[in-house]
Amino acid sequence: MSRGLPLLHRRRILVSGAIGGITCAAVVVGAAMAGQDDGSGDAHASTKAAQTISCPAVAGSLPEIPAAAQAEVDRNLALLDTQLAEANKRLSTSQGEGGPNFVQNAILGPLADKRKSTLDRIAISIGRRAEKPAGLDALAECTLSGGAAGAGSGAGGEADGGATPTAAASEPAGGGAEQGSGAGQGGGAEQGGGADAGSGQTISCPDVASKISGVPAAAQAEVDRNVALLQTQLDEANKRLSTSQGEGGPNFVQNAILGPLKDKRASTIDRIELSFSRQGSTAPSGLDALAGCSLTSG
Repeated sequence: MSRGLPLLHRRRILVSGAIGGITCAAVVVGAAMAGQDDGSGDAHASTKAAQTISCPAVAGSLPEIPAAAQAEVDRNLALLDTQLAEANKRLSTSQGEGGPNFVQNAILGPLADKRKSTLDRIAISIGRRAEKPAGLDALAECTLSGGAAGAGSGAGGEADGGATPTAAASEPAGGGAEQGSGAGQGGGAEQGGGADAGSGQTISCPDVASKISGVPAAAQAEVDRNVALLQTQLDEANKRLSTSQGEGGPNFVQNAILGPLKDKRASTIDRIELSFSRQGSTAPSGLDALAGCSLTSG
């Protein structure tokens, strides 16, 4: 009897030691795995933070600029930089907003429209004094660089139906970042646009055709094409509004639909005015004020 007790005691000690060893091993493995998870999380966070928007350089693609156009070209080149800086700021402050296509719909798409407008203004300003440069529109599209660029951009998500805007909808949009935030339209649009944007609301724009008169015969076809384009842009914006319920934050409609629409209309109105000036005529005044649109209840 007295001999069995030490043996039983030894067995208990061995069992306790084994359990303790397993517990310690589990703690060590768990800590190691936690360390790995933390590291990968930090790497993922820094990857997202490292994302930026990059755009093709424009200045090096321009022909010789006439002296009379230099100031206007310089202003628009500076505007391209401003637009890119604002888009990168929007990217850095909007993590977690919207769905998988948010960056394309609310940042990259509108940025391309603004750049198209600004590039169009550059081409027009040079074209008034020399041969108009061709192909600048190809420099409008920008991309995400650094980090998980594909995932952040919605992996090829559409902006108004495609990674690149449609030909009609993406006529260079007049005005850049400053014009896109435009007077009057921004406030009302943001109030109406948001979670309830699709409940019976539509986009309405000032009528341009009724404000145009005295069109030179040689400019009539071009004016008609651009007036028709204004309607196409409005139709596409209303379609985007009806299919985007629940996307983005409270300013989604302004940032992704109304702002780009105003830019496109401003560019189209510029083209109408330019068609007058090419024929030595003066376009009706005040057309630029008709670019902004707003939400109305159905």
